[in-house]
Amino acid sequence: MFYVALLSHLKFSIEEVIDDESARCSILSLKGNQLFHCAAPNIDDKYCQLINGLQIGPNVGSCGTAAYRKSRTIVEDIAISPLWKDFKELALGFGLKACWSTPIISTQLEILGTFAIYHGSPKAPSTKDLELIDYFVHFSSIALEKNVESLKVKQLIVDLQQSNKKFEAFTNVLPDLTLILSEDGEYTDIYGSSDELLYDSLSKLIHKNINDVLPKKDALPMMAVIEKTLATNDIQVFEYQLEVQKGKITFEGRTAPIDRYQSNNPSQRHVVWIARDITIRKETEKEIEKLAFFDSLTNLPNRRMLNERLSMCVNRIKRTNKTGALLYLDVDKFKRVNDSLGHSAGDELLVELSKRLSAIIRESDTLARVGGDEFVILLEYVGEDNEQANIESAIVAQKLQSVFHEKFEIGRLAFQVSCSIGICLIDSGNSAIDNILKFADTAMYRSKDKGGNSYSFYDPKLQTLLEKQVELETDIVRAIACDEFCAYFQPQISASGEIIGAEALIRWNHPVKGLIAPNEFIPIAEQYGLIQKLQNIVLRDICILINQLSAENIIDELFTVSINISQCQFNSFTLKAELLNTITDFNVRPSQIKLEITETMLSGDIENTIQQMEELKENGFIFSIDDFGTGYSCLTYLSALPVKELKIDKSFIDKVLDNGTGFSIVETIINLAKSLNIPAVAEGVETLEQFETLKTMHIDAIQGYLIAKPMLKNDYLAWHKHNVEENIREENIENIGHP
Repeated sequence: MFYVALLSHLKFSIEEVIDDESARCSILSLKGNQLFHCAAPNIDDKYCQLINGLQIGPNVGSCGTAAYRKSRTIVEDIAISPLWKDFKELALGFGLKACWSTPIISTQLEILGTFAIYHGSPKAPSTKDLELIDYFVHFSSIALEKNVESLKVKQLIVDLQQSNKKFEAFTNVLPDLTLILSEDGEYTDIYGSSDELLYDSLSKLIHKNINDVLPKKDALPMMAVIEKTLATNDIQVFEYQLEVQKGKITFEGRTAPIDRYQSNNPSQRHVVWIARDITIRKETEKEIEKLAFFDSLTNLPNRRMLNERLSMCVNRIKRTNKTGALLYLDVDKFKRVNDSLGHSAGDELLVELSKRLSAIIRESDTLARVGGDEFVILLEYVGEDNEQANIESAIVAQKLQSVFHEKFEIGRLAFQVSCSIGICLIDSGNSAIDNILKFADTAMYRSKDKGGNSYSFYDPKLQTLLEKQVELETDIVRAIACDEFCAYFQPQISASGEIIGAEALIRWNHPVKGLIAPNEFIPIAEQYGLIQKLQNIVLRDICILINQLSAENIIDELFTVSINISQCQFNSFTLKAELLNTITDFNVRPSQIKLEITETMLSGDIENTIQQMEELKENGFIFSIDDFGTGYSCLTYLSALPVKELKIDKSFIDKVLDNGTGFSIVETIINLAKSLNIPAVAEGVETLEQFETLKTMHIDAIQGYLIAKPMLKNDYLAWHKHNVEENIREENIENIGHP
């Protein structure tokens, strides 16, 4: 206001000095590209309002043009001046006929505005007038420049106040705590968050020193951070814990230097300290790490952590040439607990077992649960050499087995279980992590094969066998996809020489190894769950053969084809569905399919076995007991089984001519079958003498090389067609063979 009054006073002064009573002065300030009146007390206010905010330019009256050109602009007659073309009606309407305008320039050579003198009649300035104008313009520039600076300071203060309000608003809602700390550790200012993240209330901390407020163990690290921030003049990021009003909090701290924070003490340096509460995040990270590296049930290390510790152990052994060991432990018959009491009971047993095992191992060792009922114990050091390591590992294995001596109580029940342990030594010669685990696992299965409740050391020969089995399993999967498996058929004839059926036997026609016998791949297929796919191939070929024989009208309704059913298949819930789906696709009657099961399959849960057989019988399938006499059947249940055939094993037929035990066993089996009204079939008949002897015992049917070897489907079809028209009797049986 002072500078505006001064400008008005200057105008009055020049108007008095200029020799023209109609002279009227005006001072305009430039804001951006617009002119605004600062002082014009003797010019009509309406005129001032109408031209306020005028954009400067090359033809914008005297003032707009002078500010644009940055030079004096003299218009002696507004009525005829091209500069006033757009504004002359306005000016003349207010009695303004001439206008001399001079730009006001600051000491920084910036245009601050214009100084203008209007006249009531056309008029040109004299030299004295121009000198007088320059004199007053100089004073006007001083006043105007000071006025601009004053306005800038006022605006700066307003902006600063608004900024402070914004900063205060932001800090009040931010979850982070902002501290301004002096280089000496004084709490200069505190912003944001609530008192619960502070060691004490804000009022008790402000202007206090860290060293006086915090315990020494907390104050010293904080002072060290302040010193480092100021020494490096760089941002510091770190984590720290502090016991505050909210409790023990983990903070993420960020510091940055501030110079001249206090105007009254510009030499003192400060730091801004941002403290973020990351307690929940750190706890979450720990939980994630726990899930990643620990078993959720037992809280023991899992396979991932075991691999990391095993890797570190191997590296140490390579450096020190010491010997370690890895023990693979599996609970014997754990499935029995789950099946009888449920998985929750099994989990209780595993938790209790983990506690017992943890109690007997050393702190330097690692106990991990790697899946199901499998545990691994890593012994980082068990001796200077393998001989000592063997002894020490055996002692540890015995200790591990001792935890099973006491029964495991689950609810009101108590279970006595045992374990199988495999041991693999770790030395510089055996340091591949994957091999160590694989070898220990192999040794554990060796203990299982011994009946469990024992420990075994790794045997390289056994591992080689297992690797071959895995390789064979992969090859079986490939062979199934490439349709390398098929059924071979061996005929059965009655004692009178009629063809009554055939047995389907699977074969593998390997592109490199040639024809592979079933005993080489069936056990592997059963172990790896591939047997059902193989049986489906056999069943498919059976159905095709039956349909082809039916189409030739060379079989009757009593003709059957046998297929072997393995133990794992028979126990499967999907067996019936698999059988029915296939024969339905080929429109074959179930009564044409004879399911062969071994005698040993009947020695288990006999009630479930009978139930399974009855269900299949109700669907029309026929049962035959294969290899009868080699197992441990319970004769008490034999009459209750829905069996339509007993097949006498080849091992007995081979001895049928010795007139001793072999003869008696075969005769006993045939008589047993007769008493049960079940047909008896002799397998593996290779000579006419065997056949003649079996006929004297009243055998019902035979199967073997005497009749024909197993044949491919098309070969069997040709054989059957050739022989079905022959009257096969004793006197011409030697003539039966391939066409």
